[in-house]
Amino acid sequence: MSSLETPLHKVQGLGASHTGTGHFWRERLTSAALIPLSLWFAYAVLGLVGTNEVVIVSFLAHPWNAILMGLFVVISFYHLSLGLQQIYDDYVHTPGMKLFLRLLTTVVWIVASLIAVFALVRIAAL
Repeated sequence: MSSLETPLHKVQGLGASHTGTGHFWRERLTSAALIPLSLWFAYAVLGLVGTNEVVIVSFLAHPWNAILMGLFVVISFYHLSLGLQQIYDDYVHTPGMKLFLRLLTTVVWIVASLIAVFALVRIAAL
């Protein structure tokens, strides 16, 4: 026995990235939210196969479709960034590179989400 800490104290709130279970639950919540959104997205895409741009724009101009598409895009990008952070924590061993990659991932998912939401707002405003 090299430590006087109890096993519970060793694992309580500390994961590989020292963030505990918060990251785990955010991944699970985003994946649970993506299940119905992905089903809606697949239904929408299959319904739009073979149509032209006018039909697609009018589909996205409907408020519910624009909201669901925005949620799908933002939650997908956030879920992707959570997964990439997990990979960085597991496979990148230098703290500086890990910090750089996490910051880059955060900036990319936020910028990509903002661009997608801005495009949806522009389409819905037509």
